[in-house]
Amino acid sequence: MARPPQGQPHPGRQLAVLGLLFAILYVLVFWGPGTKGLGYQDRLHPKLGLDLIGGTQATYVASLANGQAPSRESMEESRKIIDQRVNALGVAEAEVVVEGNRNIVVSVAGEANDQLKNVGQAAQMRFRKVLKATGDTAAVAVNPPAVTPSAAPSGSAAPKPSASAGKKAPAVTGSATPAKSTGGQGGGERAPAPSASASAPAAAPSAQPAPAPSASAAVPVTADIKERRAAIEKKVGAEAWAAAEKLTDPVDLSSNPKAGLPFKAFSTLSGDEVNALTPEMQFNVPTISCEQLDKRPAGAIDNEKSKVVACQSGAKMYLDVAKVVGTDIDTATPQLDQQQGQWVVSLDFKSEGQSKWTALTREAFQPASNDTCLTAAQALSTGATHCLVAVVLDKEVISAPEIQGVLSGQSQITGQFDAASARQLADQIKYGALPVTFEPGTTQTVSATLGIAQLQAGLIAAAIGMGLVAIYAFFYYRLLGSVIFLSLLLSGLLTFGALVVLGRTTGFTLTLAGIAGFIVSLGVAADSFVIYFERLKDEIHEGRSARSAVPRAWARARRTIISANTITIMAALVLYIVSIGAVRGFAFALGLSTVLDLVVVFLFRHPIMTMFANTKAFLSPRVSGLGRALKRTPTEKEA
Repeated sequence: MARPPQGQPHPGRQLAVLGLLFAILYVLVFWGPGTKGLGYQDRLHPKLGLDLIGGTQATYVASLANGQAPSRESMEESRKIIDQRVNALGVAEAEVVVEGNRNIVVSVAGEANDQLKNVGQAAQMRFRKVLKATGDTAAVAVNPPAVTPSAAPSGSAAPKPSASAGKKAPAVTGSATPAKSTGGQGGGERAPAPSASASAPAAAPSAQPAPAPSASAAVPVTADIKERRAAIEKKVGAEAWAAAEKLTDPVDLSSNPKAGLPFKAFSTLSGDEVNALTPEMQFNVPTISCEQLDKRPAGAIDNEKSKVVACQSGAKMYLDVAKVVGTDIDTATPQLDQQQGQWVVSLDFKSEGQSKWTALTREAFQPASNDTCLTAAQALSTGATHCLVAVVLDKEVISAPEIQGVLSGQSQITGQFDAASARQLADQIKYGALPVTFEPGTTQTVSATLGIAQLQAGLIAAAIGMGLVAIYAFFYYRLLGSVIFLSLLLSGLLTFGALVVLGRTTGFTLTLAGIAGFIVSLGVAADSFVIYFERLKDEIHEGRSARSAVPRAWARARRTIISANTITIMAALVLYIVSIGAVRGFAFALGLSTVLDLVVVFLFRHPIMTMFANTKAFLSPRVSGLGRALKRTPTEKEA
């Protein structure tokens, strides 16, 4: 074989690079990420879209605000955020559309019930200092404690550590303070039984204990219980007591027309009824349980300018106003803490948000002498020396760490995270909160019967197209037709391998629109052959030998091929950016196949033509397909 012209790479090296690319690609196909537990045949299956294998369709219904549906702008913004969340889960080519004036419908390929469970979550994030804390009194609500009389009023004891003390509490850490917290997190102790100073004197001892006083007790206000009422008013506040009286509707049995109607105890209130109470009552009334608080409507604690009550791990918490919110966060990243062996979410704040966060951590780290937050921290975590800051997502306290210092840099949210939940939280923070509150609607399975028939028709069309291109290539170019056929085959194998790997690593799904993009790319590939081979004929017509014409034809045709393919890639890129759904799949498939065609052009087509030019068969007009061009050109000896 003659040496290639000076400045031209050796064809064997280019073919070796192509072989290395194939080896790497198919190592990833058979042994790359996502192949664990799959058989070898299953490893060759690309991820198919909703129209090819069927899938799941979930509907989310927007809650009414003052009896009115959300605005179009709010629904469209919600649609975009949900679309980003779904794609961030690795569910590519999901279809997210607004249906009517209240519904958003999400359609994804395959079984995706678990993946779609939380994409409609509002994701309103608030950072609130924990002012007070007590144990969940659900058991007390069902079985009220007995009233224990005493000779003298007892003082209020400091809360004792909970049974979960000794466990490690989560901590907010940052670049300013790498220290970790110690102590435990969990439910505080139940409210102690009232003393005689806050209750009516007990009668003679009996087998049945006297019921605990509560604001829902349906008794007339007489002189003998004025002391009890005064004590309760002092504890929950006069305004809260008045609201309780109105809610539980105490009546005068002798004159009120409602006499004889049943009264509603706090322990039986619904979530909406509990939400109607003030935050002070929700926290201070012991028979309002965390179960009832969790049933409050969506958005119950979204008001960042008011104090709220929330629960975590059996602890009922009274939380301060939100001094830092989700919009103050710039980026959120899930990370595995190598030292602790647990997943965390790292937060970087915006400039103004960083100032707010620093001020909040300073307030928690150095509380004022009259601040109750330190007592709350000690009730929830034994040995706590600083206040807690609750990280509240919608109605849920996902973490209530002890602040270990004044944080002025990157911080972390710790909690009971795994890789999936840490990523989900980071995505919710990153893409923002929904402007509308949604309730999960129906979830149904979509059949792929029509899609399978269309897939079969598309594959038949692709096979016919490939066949016609091959017949035309062998008829018109003869030996050069084998170059065309092998190039298309290699391009197809590269594309297939890329589809399998992308499906596992990025969630790319192949749809009917994507198949259409690959079929269109066949025409783009055929154009590059025609340009090269016709330029080769022109060089031979000008009197050059086949061996000298190949590099000159390549040098001139290369610019045209690159320009044509670049225009196609740019068109596919623009179409991908401005479109949604299936059209994006078409654009991605067209762009991917065009890029891979360029790889085959440079690493296979030109090197193989250089090798063919040095064979006797290539110099034969009948075999090479160059025809009359070679008959007019005398054979030359070339180095």
